[in-house]
Amino acid sequence: MAVVWVPPQLQGLAGGAEKITVPGLTLRQVINQLDQICPGMKEKLIDEAGQIQPGIAVAIDGETAHLGLLQPIQEDSEIHFIPAMGGG
Repeated sequence: MAVVWVPPQLQGLAGGAEKITVPGLTLRQVINQLDQICPGMKEKLIDEAGQIQPGIAVAIDGETAHLGLLQPIQEDSEIHFIPAMGGG
């Protein structure tokens, strides 16, 4: 199962966990499973159009995901959701 690293801003939804092990063959499946474990997570990651929120980047195994929710996930993948930094 893939390991999802939960950003500090969302750890409250994950009971304070920094990482969660989740099954799934695509990013969409992983997010759906993550939402089953941590209700409310999906609405923080997915916008109303069904895409990754504009202010969030996704890195899978150290590479930026370019296929959105269709991005394939390997059994041993590490997934990071990286919120945009504010300020200027």
